[in-house]
Amino acid sequence: MKIHHIAIIGSNYEISKKFYTETLGLKVVREVYREERQSYKLDLAIGDHYVIELFSFPNPPARPSRPEACGLRHLAFSVENVTEKRNELIGKGLSCEEIRIDEFTGKEFFFTQDPDQLPLEFYEM
Repeated sequence: MKIHHIAIIGSNYEISKKFYTETLGLKVVREVYREERQSYKLDLAIGDHYVIELFSFPNPPARPSRPEACGLRHLAFSVENVTEKRNELIGKGLSCEEIRIDEFTGKEFFFTQDPDQLPLEFYEM
């Protein structure tokens, strides 16, 4: 078994689309508008791997986030160079936490967040 995709609902579709495609650099696989639901569905990939479905819905409820709310805690991306990725995202205007070291693996990681405050982790490969 493996993960097929991760679904994310954004509060503002255009802002979320720009964030995931331009800021994070995910590739658009397909974009559809579902009139009956007044909803966009944007399929995104990292390289050739389909990863995220980004949705819009009218008036979605706010996501509980901190402290440690139940549900999806965060979404983690693996990157070759944590420092370079952090500097790149800061250069694009994101606020990023300091780089930390995983006490069990010795690998570097840091957190930032998407436009709806979904925590995003970038973890050393």
